[in-house]
Amino acid sequence: MPPTVVNEVDRLLAGRTRDIRFSGEISRLFRERSWAQTAKIIRAWMVWVVVLDVLTLVVNALLLPTEIVLAMLAPAAILPPAALITAAVFSKPRSLWVQGLAIQLGLFLILLSVALVGVNAGGEFYERHLTIMLFVAVTAIIIFPIPLEWSITIAAFALGFYLVLQLQNPTVPTGSALAGALFFASGVVATVVARRTATILAHKTFLLELRDRTRLADLTDANSRLELLARTDPLTGIANRRWMMETLNRIWNDEAILVKGAAILMCDIDHFKLLNDSLGHAEGDRCLVKVAGIIQSSLRDDRDQVARYGGEEFIVLLPGLDEQKATTIAERIRTRVEAASLPNPRSTIGPYVTVSIGVADAGPNDEPISAEQLQRQADEALYLAKKLGRNRVVRYAPNFSPPNR
Repeated sequence: MPPTVVNEVDRLLAGRTRDIRFSGEISRLFRERSWAQTAKIIRAWMVWVVVLDVLTLVVNALLLPTEIVLAMLAPAAILPPAALITAAVFSKPRSLWVQGLAIQLGLFLILLSVALVGVNAGGEFYERHLTIMLFVAVTAIIIFPIPLEWSITIAAFALGFYLVLQLQNPTVPTGSALAGALFFASGVVATVVARRTATILAHKTFLLELRDRTRLADLTDANSRLELLARTDPLTGIANRRWMMETLNRIWNDEAILVKGAAILMCDIDHFKLLNDSLGHAEGDRCLVKVAGIIQSSLRDDRDQVARYGGEEFIVLLPGLDEQKATTIAERIRTRVEAASLPNPRSTIGPYVTVSIGVADAGPNDEPISAEQLQRQADEALYLAKKLGRNRVVRYAPNFSPPNR
């Protein structure tokens, strides 16, 4: 999340729960997070209201006189299209103002329909349907997880219809109409307050979810950095010995290794101690970084792996290469290091940095060998390269026959 959102989440959670107010990006994120559930609830409620409206008309048609039923039909016919159109609006995400207009206009028509059914029927149905209208409004306010302003508008519609129509009810005195409106108003207001409390709690839950998501992302990022540090040599930026050993142990039994074979190079900077003694450790560190970069750039692609084995030694894994190709890469590394002309004035070989490389390979037709054994063979070949005068590539052979250069 953007830092501004993270800061706003922390600020809201640091304050009182009742003071939580959403705006800007957090408001958009909350609507996006809760829209599917909100739309599902509204659609289900609208369908439920239509079904009840139709069932009520059917029952009234069976039980009531025809003239009363006919008086109810016209206002009752307002409800189904109003409810179904509102449900259709919430069938897919739309802009906030469209949703607000649909839910408020839809409830206006639904409440008006229920109230007018009783007004047109008259008699005992007049006040009964006004009470039903209030019940419909209360259920909508309780169930709909919508902005508080929309809930207040619905409450105002319901109380306004009740008060105006009750004042026109010839069978109810004005005082009784006002007293009834005040009584129902207290219940509707309490419902709106309960809806507000539920909304605030939902907002707080969402804020906690955002904070937990941020902390999880931070923790994941920290773990990734720790993992990178655990497998990376801090000076050269290439893999370290531990990671290379884990990689060897992990892939050595891979089918590709068994079928195509692999080779290991052990590379060592010649007379590195003399370089440190003459030019200082800072120049020695610079030499290590340069040599590591040369080795890495001399490899084929991501299949080949290089790691700093320790001190001035580097280990290279070359999957799928035979003796000849591995030796070619090793020779490429050696010549490039020499051509880089990195200073080493006290070296007995020359004024520049050179490397010795031992090569060991395990072909698909050779006797099975472990990664540790192959590495040991490459190390023995490196020892021979140094013994033969350094700045050379030597392939491991059981009898240590000196190679021709």
